[in-house]
Amino acid sequence: MLDALLLLAAVAANVTGMGWLALSMDVHWAQVLGDARSPPPRRTVALLRVAGAAALAASLALSLGVDHGSMASLVWVMAMAGAALCIALTLAWRPRTLGVLVPWVSATTDSGCGMSD
Repeated sequence: MLDALLLLAAVAANVTGMGWLALSMDVHWAQVLGDARSPPPRRTVALLRVAGAAALAASLALSLGVDHGSMASLVWVMAMAGAALCIALTLAWRPRTLGVLVPWVSATTDSGCGMSD
């Protein structure tokens, strides 16, 4: 049971890390927080990139805590691929939902559902 929880935490860390890395890009920042916003400050970009890398490293550490090195690295890479797909699809269909990853920034409100026309 503990192994399953550690793997779940590793997958969650992967999704969070990929989300933070995506939000460190100007185009995704604008998608998530509204087109009227200016690009994120350099300090925020650096913070998001460091946090994203740390989350991916934590995911690797959690995977290594469950299995031996060769299996853990395979699980980690596959979880990263799944997390990247999850974030890409979220950015395509419901980008505003990724705003939960940056709670210190308030999103602009509009009448749309987050999808571009």
